[in-house]
Amino acid sequence: MSSSFDKYQKRRLISSYFSVVLSIGLVLFLLGLLGLLVLNAKKVADHFKEQVTVTIFLKDTAKDVEIKQLKKSLAMADYVKSTTFVSKEQAAEFMKAESGEDFMDFLGSNPLKNSIDVNLKADFVTSEKLQTIADEALTKKFVEEVSYDNDLVNLMNDNVKKISFWVLLISALFALIAVLLINSSIRLAVYSKRFTIKTMQMVGATKRFIRRPFIYRSVKLGVFGAILALIGMALVLYFVDKTFPELELLSQPILIIGLFAFVFFLGIFITWVSTFFATQRFLNLNTDKLNY
Repeated sequence: MSSSFDKYQKRRLISSYFSVVLSIGLVLFLLGLLGLLVLNAKKVADHFKEQVTVTIFLKDTAKDVEIKQLKKSLAMADYVKSTTFVSKEQAAEFMKAESGEDFMDFLGSNPLKNSIDVNLKADFVTSEKLQTIADEALTKKFVEEVSYDNDLVNLMNDNVKKISFWVLLISALFALIAVLLINSSIRLAVYSKRFTIKTMQMVGATKRFIRRPFIYRSVKLGVFGAILALIGMALVLYFVDKTFPELELLSQPILIIGLFAFVFFLGIFITWVSTFFATQRFLNLNTDKLNY
């Protein structure tokens, strides 16, 4: 009978520890994902900004040497990420592929212009800087027109500011929730041992002596939970990087290692602090109030 009861108690204890580890792991995992989002928010925003294309349309009278000089000057400019020359024949092929029809059969000639597609560095994708770049290009006599989607640029910049603000706010809020949830899990685990704590105190054990095994066990659970969270974060980071290699999520290994270390030590710190105050509460509690 006693052996059966001991096994039942052991199963309950293991189940309790497992639930604590799982809750710590899930909370730290979600907090870590938010950390990855914060670290890479600018990189993701920059990636989309650099997809904005400024198209410089050239006159038919433009000479090859003039086009080459323009391409060279653009390539050397500090605001340019990449340039691509698109001939009028290539442009016609692109339009034919998109529409499925050959418009030159109706027109009899190709009305399109040779052009240079310019992708700018993210910091220069603003309405003011784009207008300055367009005005500079238009000073060339062989440039006919400069085209870009100004409304898209304004919308993108406004959304980036809003998203950055909310990501930071949600991260701070979630960090607080993470602390409260982990603290709650630890307090429940200590609560189940409140009679043991009071019994040890009644036989003369010091508060430090009583706290030590509880803190050691909770920190160990925090380590397991943190490792679980780090494994989840690593898997998510790996698959996202494989799916979207252009984001280059692994290009800053020091920051990523720092985030992983932060999550690991956060799991240890929160469990240590939570256990300390939880045991302290029951150590200072009167015996007749243990059932409340």
